[in-house]
Amino acid sequence: MTDAILQVRNLRVYYGTPGKPVRAVDGVSLDIGESEVVGLVGESGCGKSTLGRGILGLLPDGARADGEVLYDGRNLVAMPPKAVRRMRGPELGLIFQEPMTRLNPLLRISDHFRETLEQHEPDLTDAEVKRRSLETLGRMGIPPTRFRQYPHEFSGGMRQRIMIALALVLRPKLLVADEPTTSLDVIVEGQILALLADLKNNFGTALLLITHNLGIVAESCDRMAVMYAGRIAEEGPVREVFADPAHPYTRDLLRSTISLDTTTLYSIPGAPPNLIDPPPGCRFHPRCPNAMRVCDQLEPIEQRLDDGRRVLCWLHGPSERIPQGAGAPLEREAIGVADEA
Repeated sequence: MTDAILQVRNLRVYYGTPGKPVRAVDGVSLDIGESEVVGLVGESGCGKSTLGRGILGLLPDGARADGEVLYDGRNLVAMPPKAVRRMRGPELGLIFQEPMTRLNPLLRISDHFRETLEQHEPDLTDAEVKRRSLETLGRMGIPPTRFRQYPHEFSGGMRQRIMIALALVLRPKLLVADEPTTSLDVIVEGQILALLADLKNNFGTALLLITHNLGIVAESCDRMAVMYAGRIAEEGPVREVFADPAHPYTRDLLRSTISLDTTTLYSIPGAPPNLIDPPPGCRFHPRCPNAMRVCDQLEPIEQRLDDGRRVLCWLHGPSERIPQGAGAPLEREAIGVADEA
């Protein structure tokens, strides 16, 4: 992607443990273009939030990152933490999930905005701080009469709007939204999605949307990346991925969603692997109904399909790298996947 505002290259994030490190993100590459919305989906524990925080340099003590996160020609991974901290807000923003745990209950909403603006733009006058704050809150549908109220005086949906406003008041070019509609009812969820669409269409904000909700991805995103066990299993335009999923994991995720036409519930057998000691070969092979012998022997090689999608699966080759006889199906008893009825 030539107009990418962010280029992630072979990013790895490890969490230290008394034994081996947890490989929460293991060799991820991803581009986000200007004004583009990219959805990041996958089961809990697959590394989505760690990837978002790794991009922004918001990792806890004991975590280690390597690889490249290229923004405006600068590698954020190699930059001093203080330099990256100065970029968060004016250029890189984050919307946390669970806003009630992120807003200080002892501070008024006005104090949250003043603290944010003064940290990055200390030369602003009190009048300018108030004007910028009210202007941004107004875009989110929060009236000025509520500017000096405390977080507990707002509903969950309005607190989430305030969190979005706090992320936008510094006008970042790239925004990472980590489950922005978690625990919201469908009406408020729709309002939040409309606000995010407004950011893209009217303000040119690029967005990485981390979510479990595939319906949100279908409605709001331009491209999507499917993450499993710390890696990107499939990435491409939303329309193509939904119409013809290339990776068995993507296919099973889509089968697991429910709609008004659903008559039978489907779930993916088994559970995601332990990222301290992931299985050899393809990390999805213990749960994959299409697993071949090569899948538990060699790590898959990423392939580009004709429609531009990337997929990490031996079903798509390269066939010349599959050892003789290793293209045969893996015994279902060996992978613990029952025959479908």
